[in-house]
Formats: sequence, structure tokens, C-alpha cells
Amino acid sequence: MARPAKRPPRLFTVRKVLRLTPGMIRVTFTSPEIAAMAAGCEGANCKIFLPEPGQTKEAFVAQLADGPRPVVRTYTVRFIRPIDCEMDIDFVDHGDAGPASAWARRADAGDFCGFAGPGPVKVESFYADRYLVVADMSALPVAAATLEAMPRDAVGTALFEITSPADRQEIDAPDGVEQHWIVNPHADQPTGDILRKVLDWPWPEGRIQTCIAGESGMIADLRRYLLVERGLAKEDAYISGYWKVGLVEDEHQQMKREEAAAG
Repeated sequence: MARPAKRPPRLFTVRKVLRLTPGMIRVTFTSPEIAAMAAGCEGANCKIFLPEPGQTKEAFVAQLADGPRPVVRTYTVRFIRPIDCEMDIDFVDHGDAGPASAWARRADAGDFCGFAGPGPVKVESFYADRYLVVADMSALPVAAATLEAMPRDAVGTALFEITSPADRQEIDAPDGVEQHWIVNPHADQPTGDILRKVLDWPWPEGRIQTCIAGESGMIADLRRYLLVERGLAKEDAYISGYWKVGLVEDEHQQMKREEAAAG
């Protein structure tokens, strides 16, 4: 039986752009198709398809349908408002070196991109006695969305690595979740501070749930510690590498596929 043809990415239009912090740009998109998306999908992955600088909307729509595939990057739904046909996605400002960062830096109302997704929410239910949330700048959106979805009586610890004190964000986390902000001005050179703080975290009694994401080297160390040394159940652990020092996203995604295939 023939597989159904894959649907081209949706076309999203920029409604507004906000410089959220010195290192983070929030782009608000609009599309009639957002109205049909599920509320509560904050924290889910999505794919952003980037037009070439100066490309017309007509040419980009044709490219989405017929190829070749545009540059694609993975992002996180930060907020969705289906009634208003709006979605917010936060972009880390890496300067003009990265294609998505460069696009977000110059984005203005009326600009456009392609969109696919969203996928499933990373932490779909909350049932633990304690929570451990860890994120660098790349993973702040998924960490923040997870914290904001938690029950208001949740208890735990959140560790965030940011590039400057001004990159600290207001997150509507439960009062019982302590937030710690660690400044590392060299985001491409992980310091190991987060790993040390997790190792020093007084391991509590009861069931632990995690939402941990960031640079893959750090994630590998945290995964080994939590799943192997501490025996954290895999079903209680969301731990994911979002980027890798020295690799662009396509190379990092290929590395993750190879690691998954190797078991």
C-alpha cells in the first residue's frame, strides 16, 4: 500500500519580534492553521524552515512544496494561543553565524518561514515527589514550559546556565521549585558548573522526575550519573542533547541517530 504524500510545511508569518533578553529573541508567528493546533503544546519540538535572504514568498512556497529542502532548524514552542492564531518561539542570538539566529535578528512583521510540527510535549504528566530541571540557553524554552505546566505544589530544583546576568528570565515556576542561574559568558565552552551542581544536589527520597537538556557532552555526563549511578528510571527522565560543541545541527542530528542505532 502506497504511503500518503508527505504534507509540505505550513507557512508562518511573523506578527512581531521582541528582544526578550540580550541573548534571546522571541518571534511571534501567525497562521490560520495555528487555530487547529492543540492548546498546551508548549515545550514541544517543531521544525523551522528558513527562506534565503531576499527570497520572495511565492518562491519560498514553491520550494517548500517541490524542493530542494530549505535550511531547517529545531526549536521549541514557547507559547501558543490558538484562539488568536499565534505562536511564540524563542531564538538564542548567536549573531549572524548561524542561519536561524541571523534570520531571527533581521526578522520583522510580515516576514515568513516554514513550520512543521509540533511534536509531543516532552514531559506530559507530573507525578514525582521532587523535580530536577536543567537547561542551558538552548533549552530554556523547554525548561520554562515544563516548569510552568507543573502542579503549583511541585517541589524541586531548576539549574539554568545563561551567558550574562541580563539573560535571566521570569518563569512562572511553582514556589517550591528553587531556581539557580549560572552565568557562563562563553556558551560554546561548557564549564562543567551545572554537572558539579547536579552531583552536589542532595538526592531526595521518593520519586524523581527530570527535564534536562543542553549541550550533548554535558548531557552524556548527566545521563550516566542519573540513570546509571543514581538508578533513575528511564520513564521518569527526559534528558536530551540539543546541540554539540563544534557541530552544526545537521551533523548533531546525524550523531544522535547513530548513537540511537548503536543502542
